[in-house]
Amino acid sequence: MLAKLEQSSALLSTSDAKRADHVLLVLPKARSATALSGLPFASVLDTALKRRRKTLDELATSPLAADLPQGALAAWVMLDPGQSPFDQQTAVRKGLQLLFAESPKEIAIGVFGDGKVRQRAAELAVYAAWINGTKLPERKKKSGAVPLERMWLYGHRAADGFAVLRARAMGNTLCRELTVLPPNELTPGAYRERVRKLARAYGWACEEYDLKRLRRMGAGAFVAVAQGSTEEDAAIVRLRYRHKKAKQTLALVGKGICFDTGGHNLKTARYMHGMHEDMNGSAVALGILLAAGEAGLPLNLDCWLALAQNHLSPTAYKQNEVVTALNGTTIEIVHTDAEGRMVLSDTLTLAARAKPDLIIDFATLTGSMHVALGDRYSGIFATSDELARQAIAAGISAGERVCTFPLDADYDTALESGVADVKQCTMEGQADHILAARFLKRFTDDRPWIHVDLSGSSCKGGLGAVATDVTGFGVGWGVSLLRALVNR
Repeated sequence: MLAKLEQSSALLSTSDAKRADHVLLVLPKARSATALSGLPFASVLDTALKRRRKTLDELATSPLAADLPQGALAAWVMLDPGQSPFDQQTAVRKGLQLLFAESPKEIAIGVFGDGKVRQRAAELAVYAAWINGTKLPERKKKSGAVPLERMWLYGHRAADGFAVLRARAMGNTLCRELTVLPPNELTPGAYRERVRKLARAYGWACEEYDLKRLRRMGAGAFVAVAQGSTEEDAAIVRLRYRHKKAKQTLALVGKGICFDTGGHNLKTARYMHGMHEDMNGSAVALGILLAAGEAGLPLNLDCWLALAQNHLSPTAYKQNEVVTALNGTTIEIVHTDAEGRMVLSDTLTLAARAKPDLIIDFATLTGSMHVALGDRYSGIFATSDELARQAIAAGISAGERVCTFPLDADYDTALESGVADVKQCTMEGQADHILAARFLKRFTDDRPWIHVDLSGSSCKGGLGAVATDVTGFGVGWGVSLLRALVNR
């Protein structure tokens, strides 16, 4: 549940600040605190800056906190218009973290400057407060963290109550809540039940392709991965959101490996730890679906979730097997830890058969993307330069940065097989993020397609507006892209 928001177009005053024990003040770029008209507690800020030997403009990168005369804790942050949206988000998040360290139930936010500056500051502060004021699932006997229940915004009033940002925050929060759940709680079967409840709550049509059905259909790539699990609870789930004014239909596809041991090519403990987060791509797709519905975006969306686990067992698939995917492509198995591209191949085939105008898939797919970008960007592949430009622009706007990678056909030579239509991957692992994208493209039926390799799904210390290690990266990007597609 997101914090309740109350708004006032009047600037924050000294008396208003007494409503809460925690106050965030977002300042426009200025030379001195006294030069900011209507800024309360300017003398407190001046004193705090002098004591720390800091200048006012340093607040754009290093927010500052100090006690107010009435005992409340205030944090000041400055918005520099020359900064990128990502850097602005980071600054506001750092300011809020100074307050959230005390787990407030209520905060007051004051934004200052001219009208457009206040609007931008309000959007950044409200969004960051919503996503960081939620409490993610944890299983501790005692926890000092409490969710934010209420915030007062002064200096700007949004007529719609920041509806799109609220929807985006809901989607991001859902994504992170699912991703942090331990693997004994979020099995494919339990995940499917959660999805059913969401579908009922939000009015989505829900269709499940269980293993019996997938076997009959000939989805050998998905089944190969799922057959290693004792419980046959794996499935491909299709959710449908429809809008009466929609002119486009998009497919969102998400990798939902609830735990990845690596299979017969077993991961070491270091690399197996955290593999309950390998379902993050499906959570991103689900978060975008939720946000789009809550924002009322005039699009038709099909959300395809590939839910399974990659276990080691006598029935698990092995190297050198040849399996037949749903579209008839035969695949030589080279490495059982390349399971993501296997479950996605059949899921993409199903998505493509519905003939959407665009397919976007999300997956924590390759270690080589982490090598290429680290955990502060995610990588994308697109079937046209125009799609790539739109994807980059959406990342800049959302503060979720993406980088494009090549998708040239001559990379396919590395995937040539002597016994099947294609190799699943190579043993060398060179440019595996590119080879994985080339592999997946075979299952898109040559439809417009964007592949997102989520190397930014987890970043220690947070990323952009998000303070938790699990970032929900991709939800904001997806909402930004969908809005651009609607408005073009």
